[in-house]
Amino acid sequence: MGSEVERVAVVGAGVIGSGWAARFLGAGLDVDAWDPAPDARSKAFAAIDAAWPAMARRGMAAGASPSRLTFHERLEDCVAGADFVQENAPEREELKQELLARIDAANPEAVVASSTSGLLPTLLAAKMARPERMLVGHPFNPVYLLPLVELVGGERTAPGTIDRAAGFYRSLGMRPLTVRKEIVGFIADRLMEALWREALWLINDDIATTEEVDAAVVYGCGLRWSLMGTFLTFHLAGGEGGMRHMLHQFGPALKLPWTKLVAPELTEALIDKVADGCADQAAGRSIKELEARRDDFLVELLALVQKYWPEAEGRPGRL
Repeated sequence: MGSEVERVAVVGAGVIGSGWAARFLGAGLDVDAWDPAPDARSKAFAAIDAAWPAMARRGMAAGASPSRLTFHERLEDCVAGADFVQENAPEREELKQELLARIDAANPEAVVASSTSGLLPTLLAAKMARPERMLVGHPFNPVYLLPLVELVGGERTAPGTIDRAAGFYRSLGMRPLTVRKEIVGFIADRLMEALWREALWLINDDIATTEEVDAAVVYGCGLRWSLMGTFLTFHLAGGEGGMRHMLHQFGPALKLPWTKLVAPELTEALIDKVADGCADQAAGRSIKELEARRDDFLVELLALVQKYWPEAEGRPGRL
């Protein structure tokens, strides 16, 4: 798949849906969208306009244009002529089940991917007549810049569906990561959730402010993770002995009570600490201003790290 896709349907045009629409449009595709919110169309076009400069710096396909996005009043009209459908409804299982069933009935041929960040595809496809063509295609915000998309098949997802989706996402310049077993939270969100829980404890126990927790990531581990991830970083920590030596030397510390992992109760006091801390970090900058700053950074960072990705070493498909 990839070159076969000319028209994509986006179901749900919020932050993630509009991000997908921008990415599809940047690839020179025709995009149909549907969202029941009365202001969805105007918000989606505003989000795409805001994303376009950063996307242009990364490079877009010939003929790429926001004018190739068409909004529809009816879901069925939106998905009827699509080669690929990306569903982005709120994280409510019953809602997604109903929408996926309607998509299935209106378009019996297209691959149908859900952007869910943790729900199981087997459950989401429960009301579909053709669940073999449904999978999870979980992106990361901002979708129009970040390359990772997690692919998760359900019990009845056909292997060819995963392959077709992977090919399509690769054609968009993305890095599809197939999750080997169906599991809630998939891979990346489970890792982020663990870090998030520990971060909340550090705030809850008055050990650090939100800015200090973020500084620990931004100026430390985050810089290494953007190239090597967790395991390869620790492999280097073992010196010439690599990961084996690292585990023998530092492994016993895993028995120490360094982390809590079970999330603290979200009391109003903790919510105030976190929200007030983030407001202090924002320092008067609006969400739009922070998003633009993030996108400028990501465009430059991606240009740098791609020079060190495995393709540059002649090792495509590796890390």
